[in-house]
Amino acid sequence: MTMTRRELLATGGSLAVAATVFPTLANAADNANNRKPQRLRPGMTVGLVTPASNVPEDQELHIAMDLVRSLGFIAKPSANLFSRTQYLAGTDKQRADDLNAMFADPEVDAIFCVRGGYGSGRLLRYLDYDMIAANPKVILGYSDITAILNAIYLRTGLITFHGPIAGGNFSDYTYDQYNRILVEPTSTTEIGNPPVFETRPGVVDWENRLTPIVSGSAEGHLVGGNLSLVVTLLGTPFEPNFDGAILFLEDVSEPPYSVDRMLTHLWMTGKLERVAGIVLGKFTDDDYDSNTFSMEQVIRDRFEPLGIPTLRGTMIGHIEDKTVVPIGIQARLDVDAGTLTLLEAAVS
Repeated sequence: MTMTRRELLATGGSLAVAATVFPTLANAADNANNRKPQRLRPGMTVGLVTPASNVPEDQELHIAMDLVRSLGFIAKPSANLFSRTQYLAGTDKQRADDLNAMFADPEVDAIFCVRGGYGSGRLLRYLDYDMIAANPKVILGYSDITAILNAIYLRTGLITFHGPIAGGNFSDYTYDQYNRILVEPTSTTEIGNPPVFETRPGVVDWENRLTPIVSGSAEGHLVGGNLSLVVTLLGTPFEPNFDGAILFLEDVSEPPYSVDRMLTHLWMTGKLERVAGIVLGKFTDDDYDSNTFSMEQVIRDRFEPLGIPTLRGTMIGHIEDKTVVPIGIQARLDVDAGTLTLLEAAVS
């Protein structure tokens, strides 16, 4: 289970400040020159990493390795997988070294993150993007891992994958989405549709409903992930390329006013006007109180005036049934049909 930011902050701890002076990094991602990793096949070796926080107990890391084995892979733990430094999974250097080593290791075919939490952004200056570009592999995770996924795509052109972590079981829905995108890809694939719900007299689906915010359709490359992490990348050398993008967003444990603040920040930077379409996943555990706009009101207030095709309610986020979103892949959003379609396979 992914720890919320409030839980992480409550643990306290000190931060080590890096004194290194870093060079300015140049963007490498180009939609025409995307690097696609190999599709996943039984018998491959999957490296497990914890680039942000760690799980509370070592046993949970062994369970994560069992989950990888259940998918038909050989599990290879990173050197510092069991490390812990307060709310981080080891020092920044340990976590960055683990991620770099997994990309460099010729025996490792793909990389799964065990959990999110906090700390991924602290690694971005320490990743070896030239080496990563030369060794394209599937990297899969979500939540705080959003920072790493977008930075790697921006710097290398490597397609990265916002999806389930190894630190939790895959639901039937999640396994199906994972399988169709990473194992048995097709040239076009719809992702994020709500799971099938059997309506019967007096019972309808309350949880997984698609809501058109702004009608229309759009095509573009996918960028985004966790809203809090996307906002923290603004103004940095790792800011995603919003121009002509399909921007997807989700978050957890953020009340409407907090989502309002972050969306307003995105709006004030002018980034929202530059995207072609917007796909909203789930905003869960949002802590309503008696003096608040609803989440729907916040979303409509921020997105309706833009006039950009916007769909709410896709299966992206901190939820049991989640899809896999390949960052960098061209996709088509059709709000009125309620579909998000990949226009190309995300793996080779």
